[in-house]
Amino acid sequence: MTDVTEETAGTAARKAADTTDRAWELDELAEAYAYPASVSAPASTGAPEPWLRANMVSTLDGAAQHDGHSKPISGAADMRIFGTLRALADVVVVGAETVRQEGYRPARAREEFAERRKAAGQGPAPAVAVVSASLDLDFSLPLFTSPLVPTLLLTGAAAAPDRVAAAERAGARVVIAGDGTGVEPARAVRALAGLGHTRLLTEGGPRLLGQFVAAGVLDELCLTVSPMLTAGDAQRVAGGPPVAVPRRFELVSLLEEEGFLFSRYRRS
Repeated sequence: MTDVTEETAGTAARKAADTTDRAWELDELAEAYAYPASVSAPASTGAPEPWLRANMVSTLDGAAQHDGHSKPISGAADMRIFGTLRALADVVVVGAETVRQEGYRPARAREEFAERRKAAGQGPAPAVAVVSASLDLDFSLPLFTSPLVPTLLLTGAAAAPDRVAAAERAGARVVIAGDGTGVEPARAVRALAGLGHTRLLTEGGPRLLGQFVAAGVLDELCLTVSPMLTAGDAQRVAGGPPVAVPRRFELVSLLEEEGFLFSRYRRS
């Protein structure tokens, strides 16, 4: 096991020698992945600053999924971190295609994080916000019919009125975050912050993450490197048009368990 957290290279090298075989506890993970203080502290405008983090997994050869799903390249420790990041968030932002492919369900309340969420002024579980231009979704799924917190739908002002009505009948809250049919990433972040959701977590998919990257609104990337090779032509963690100039992020923590590396990068 290795833990590198905002330390000098010399200290990090010494800590890398600690290979004690144990699993990371949830409290340890919650501390390691805590949101910046500015997310809950008033900014100069008098409002907390939103912070958008992404959580993705990639194989050694860059595949973000296998056979269309991320689960085959994940592991037990990755799922603990997945659950921890959800438990720390106000809202989980996800693309419609990922909802369809991964069979998304509502986020659940977790007893282990109840006191931590209460102290942070959060509800029992994060909301799920689905980004969709077409609103071509199955509104009979539990994500819409039985969430602990009403599901949000981020879409454009020109979205089909009948689909908006169907979403609202299903109990979803439709949030306009674009002038056309699509969603503007920066506007989506502002819209969620306006609803009081400042601790933002996106789980992709790759196309949505690529849009956040291109718009310059991604603050943090939590990337799991899975010790697997898949070859093939699977998607990377972020897709879409390239940015004009590569954006530099800085490493702020690195955990290891059973060969999986759990990195956390922030915009520099």
